[in-house]
Amino acid sequence: FYWPENKDCPTVVWFHGGGLVAGSKFAPKDFLDAGFAVVAVNYRFLSGATIDEIIDDAAAAVAWTFREVAARGGRTDRIFVSGHSAGGYLTDMVVLDKHYLAKYGVDADTIAGAFPYSAQVITHFNVRKEKGMGELQPLIDETAPLYHVRPLKMPFYVMSGDREMEMNGRYEEQAYFWRMMKLVGCPQVFLYEFQGYDHGGMCNPAYPVTVRHIRAICEGKVPER
Repeated sequence: FYWPENKDCPTVVWFHGGGLVAGSKFAPKDFLDAGFAVVAVNYRFLSGATIDEIIDDAAAAVAWTFREVAARGGRTDRIFVSGHSAGGYLTDMVVLDKHYLAKYGVDADTIAGAFPYSAQVITHFNVRKEKGMGELQPLIDETAPLYHVRPLKMPFYVMSGDREMEMNGRYEEQAYFWRMMKLVGCPQVFLYEFQGYDHGGMCNPAYPVTVRHIRAICEGKVPER
């Protein structure tokens, strides 16, 4: 948990990537340099835990943030959720499938905004692998963010690398996800494609865009593209 001197700052709950099988928590430097508080989260991995348990770990971290941020001088109306790749997937699931946070007495709709980076929005490829499916064999079940699209009032930023450089059609997943979110009634859902950046590299341009939009939301401005 990284807390700046400015106690009235936004707080970002950040989930690392790694395919739900690897990786470790860290706080993105761009967020720290912007003066944001950051809750960097570890979670269990597949093979040692089920996908439901992993999403529950993510929800528990968000719920902890809602419980603890006020005691540290922060504001519960300035809690944002973000992550890259597997972390983006967890961001989507915690926001969209409300039952995970409801278990901890938190309404997912009280999150101030979501910034999933290059998330798998169909059933995650390593979950499909456990079912004996190939990486290019799609599935949308209850563990897929697409399964849970619903109206949101919060600003929601769908971010992807270059469509020609991303993993296995990941941009097209994001574009379809964005369209479905629009159709179900999300007035503030935005799609970004960072041209010239691959799956891992897209974080570099995504961080400053996230910082800019979080600042705008905290200032009460209408989020713009």
